Amino acid sequence: MLRPRALRTGCVDLGPRGCQRVPCAWCARVGDRASRTGRAGGAAAAAAAAMGASQTRPEHRHQDLADRTGFSLEQIKNLHKRFQQLSGDEDTISKENLESIPTLANNPIRKQIIGAFFDKRNQHRGEAGSCDQIGFEQFLMVMSHFRPPTLKMTAEEKEAMRREKLRFLFNMHDTDNDGTITLVEYRKVVEELLSKSGSIGQEAAEAIADAAMLEVASTNVPTMGPDDFYEGITFEHFEQILKGLEMESRMHIRFLDVDTTTMRCGKSTS
Repeated sequence: MLRPRALRTGCVDLGPRGCQRVPCAWCARVGDRASRTGRAGGAAAAAAAAMGASQTRPEHRHQDLADRTGFSLEQIKNLHKRFQQLSGDEDTISKENLESIPTLANNPIRKQIIGAFFDKRNQHRGEAGSCDQIGFEQFLMVMSHFRPPTLKMTAEEKEAMRREKLRFLFNMHDTDNDGTITLVEYRKVVEELLSKSGSIGQEAAEAIADAAMLEVASTNVPTMGPDDFYEGITFEHFEQILKGLEMESRMHIRFLDVDTTTMRCGKSTS
């Protein structure tokens, strides 16, 4: 192998390994420059790696959320933007954040809608109970219940989506998480829905709720005797009540200034 010849200088020999004895001023400058260049290159590489990692982590996280919810990356980006608006750029939102939304103020079931976001049953966590605050991931899981079906979905996937939406609605009314919507819970919903009109009093609302519950009982338990007690609407009964109702594309949400039929942030036109 060819080796570079030693260059003769006034003080030392510069061979293949640089100065062999006392370093001269020129060699010292070269070494210092090389050292600085190496440090700068290392720092630049580290910065680039850190920047790449910081950009990759959110992308990987959003892709994971897309796989779990069915939202596209663009839809997740839009929803994250709305989440930051609601939270004031904090990591979590509370019920107070949702209560401050003007378009939700006059909704007759405002309390149930807000509560649904903090119900662990709606967050795909396999848990029951409620939480005081939720992060973006939990927020996104709840929003996924309002996602409309796509043309690429199979009949089985559409049926699974419908059942998931029904479960979400059922959970809104089964407030004590005992697996049934009792007469007391049903009365409360009917009263809240009708009381907003101002033309129906509490007693009339209770009578309507009782009659509706009796009709449900006679439909779902046709052999029930006059002295039998109907404990409440189970999820299976709830499915039967809403059988034939096309709700897969109707169940969407606009009060967050996010139209889930297109999932874009902005004021709704309707």
